[in-house]
Amino acid sequence: MKKNYVFFIAFLTFSMVWAQTEIKGTVYDENDLPLLGATVMLTSTEGTTTDFNGKYSFPGLTEEEYTVTVTYIGYGTQTNTVTVENQETILLDFSLVPSVEKLQAVEITGRRARSYKNDVSYSATKTATAIKDIPQAISYVTKELMSDQQAYRVNDVVKNISGVNQFSYYDDFTFRGFRSGDTYINGLRVIGLFGPQPLLVNIERVEVVKGPASAMFGNSIPGGIMNRVTKKPLAEDRKAINFTTGSFNTLRATADFTGAMNKNGSLLYRLNLGYENSDTFRDLQQFKSFVIAPSFSFLPTERTRINFDLVVSNFDNNLDRGQPIFGATAGTDLNSTPISFAIGQTSDYQKSDVVYSTLSLSHNFSDKLSFNASYIKYLFEEDLLEHRTSNQFAIDGLGQQIPTLMGMQVINRQRQQIADNISTYFIYKENTGALEHTILAGLDYNEQKQPEGNAVSTARGYLLNDGTSSTSAGDFADFQRDEEGNPIPNVPHFDLENPEYTVARVSNYVFVDRAFDPTKYFSYGFYIQDQIKWNKFQFLIGGRQEYYNDIVNFDRPDEEKTEQKKFLPRLGLVYAATDNINVYGTYTESFQPQGVSVQNNPLTGGPFDPISAYMAEVGAKGEFFNKRLSANLALYYIENNNILVNANAADNPELLRQRGQEESLGFELDINGRISRNFTLSANYAYNQATISESNVEEEIGERKENAPLNQGGFFGKYTFDNGVLKGIGLTLGSNFVSSRNTFESSLQLPEYTIFDAGVSYTVDKFNIRLLVNNFTNKTHWVGGYSYVRLFPGAPRNYLLSVGYTF
Repeated sequence: MKKNYVFFIAFLTFSMVWAQTEIKGTVYDENDLPLLGATVMLTSTEGTTTDFNGKYSFPGLTEEEYTVTVTYIGYGTQTNTVTVENQETILLDFSLVPSVEKLQAVEITGRRARSYKNDVSYSATKTATAIKDIPQAISYVTKELMSDQQAYRVNDVVKNISGVNQFSYYDDFTFRGFRSGDTYINGLRVIGLFGPQPLLVNIERVEVVKGPASAMFGNSIPGGIMNRVTKKPLAEDRKAINFTTGSFNTLRATADFTGAMNKNGSLLYRLNLGYENSDTFRDLQQFKSFVIAPSFSFLPTERTRINFDLVVSNFDNNLDRGQPIFGATAGTDLNSTPISFAIGQTSDYQKSDVVYSTLSLSHNFSDKLSFNASYIKYLFEEDLLEHRTSNQFAIDGLGQQIPTLMGMQVINRQRQQIADNISTYFIYKENTGALEHTILAGLDYNEQKQPEGNAVSTARGYLLNDGTSSTSAGDFADFQRDEEGNPIPNVPHFDLENPEYTVARVSNYVFVDRAFDPTKYFSYGFYIQDQIKWNKFQFLIGGRQEYYNDIVNFDRPDEEKTEQKKFLPRLGLVYAATDNINVYGTYTESFQPQGVSVQNNPLTGGPFDPISAYMAEVGAKGEFFNKRLSANLALYYIENNNILVNANAADNPELLRQRGQEESLGFELDINGRISRNFTLSANYAYNQATISESNVEEEIGERKENAPLNQGGFFGKYTFDNGVLKGIGLTLGSNFVSSRNTFESSLQLPEYTIFDAGVSYTVDKFNIRLLVNNFTNKTHWVGGYSYVRLFPGAPRNYLLSVGYTF
């Protein structure tokens, strides 16, 4: 009897557990991807968080009515009420939508979305503003697209941004036909690097604010600014490692770890690591570099947030000056040398270190008033030895060019540059009647210094009879001569037909030593901005008073200083034409002061007027497929005035002239996001007519600007199978095209090209393997170029194979 009683109790207990009532489901983000770490509350008393697959469950419930509420930082709260009865299991899924109002004013905690689509920009307005509500074109590339393209540098991703193309191999681009200027990290100006391309392992996304951005950043070029946003810590645990091999002896490794460091989640961390040791398709060129990038976010209260980033980068490469071809006297055959062909010597090197730290603070005094500040210190050190072209061909005994012999020079340079940038501002939100105001007022300070101790030694030109050297044609009669009567170069000419690469004996050259004068450039600006909402309209009204200060011989008795100032307005209007589509219009200006080194140098022909520009732009921004896909269309006109160019005076190579005026007219389209849960897409197209409209050289008028293609665009798509025998397999296909471009040589034009990339991936559980073939048709092409001696070919067919694990 006792045994039967025990059996009965056990059976009853098992039956209750087996037949228990339960609410369970999956929480998705706006891109239908599982959301890890979302908080799910049951009638405000019992709570849980979603797991790696976005799943949650509440087992063992009684039969009654329950309210389920899901919250997640950066997303709008969702609530659903259900009634549980008859010991049933109820499936209740949620799809959260980003909420701009809930985002921090300074980007301190990380972006949680995992998509090609980005919803919010901080750099365009210095407030957390939905991109569709910003009256200016904003293009971007997210880390998810970088990952699928196995991109490691910015040069690898600019093809995804409309109206942007490479100018050279360096951190050097064209925006809407205008050559890029300063570099920005987290919205703060730093030193533009010449040579080493920073790795992307710690970059969340690359943004381009199109057109003049001086109202936000002070001096800037008229085409736009590129901002690199670093990865910030996340509240949930995410860990990923990845190893890559491939063509050109490529070896890469990356790691990305993030999560909470304490139980209440008030201290978060993120650690990004990257390493590369690779050759390239270019002779003598390789990439050896590493990045260590820790980041910490401290959230002591709901009102205060602090973030600290540290990035340590090392580069041990050669400075690739591009491909030379035979001179103009031998025609303009781009194939006269192979695309792998480079000038240099085996013993050349470029060693550089980049270290920067960023500190950001956001504090809400109340629901209406907040204070925000960001500071960056950026240090760059370089040790360089290079054999490079002297930008001219050799000459014979009659002074005529020899198109197969390249004139050479050697540069041995050591330098350090330092940048400090701080941005502080208040945000105040208030309603006046039917108008909703977001008022921003602040002060920015930017400083860049080249301290005492920088120096360079240069060997170039031809040897003179007295044992010195000269680059002046006026000394032609005094050049030393060889047995054939040709001038003897200080650095041996480089034979384009029979190249030789050796360990150079630089002690045989005649060097001229020069110490760089210490310099300091600083600017500061006061600005105010009001973002106004009224019914379906949004207005952006802003202005900035900027002061520019340029100093040479800094902190010396002969210190020289140039001061300039400028008021910079900004106007914008957004209208919600439908629930999904906004149309907008904007007017902005840009300003670039002429540096003191140009203004006070008697050889340049100055003083010169500052560079000024304005832009008028209209467009439309929309979200489709349940807000999973964004599309932005922009039409613009830019006028740029007082551009400095070399006067090409034979008797004074330093003489400059102001070209007059340049114009850029065009339209752009960017598409990013998901069409379905399986299909992800990034696509872009740009038509840009950038021409010289005014010049004192009549032949220039009407010419297209250098490295400014009339048409360019491309796409990259990924389709993933999520069921059946192909479950976990992903297919990618991409293409980009660029039309013909002018160079600085009027007789040399770079041809149009179209290249294709394709790949396949396989994901099972937390393991992923990717194979990508770039330029699989092996199209010969050039991504940029200056002249016959400086062309920049694109990579031939190559592959990348990566293996990754997420845990």
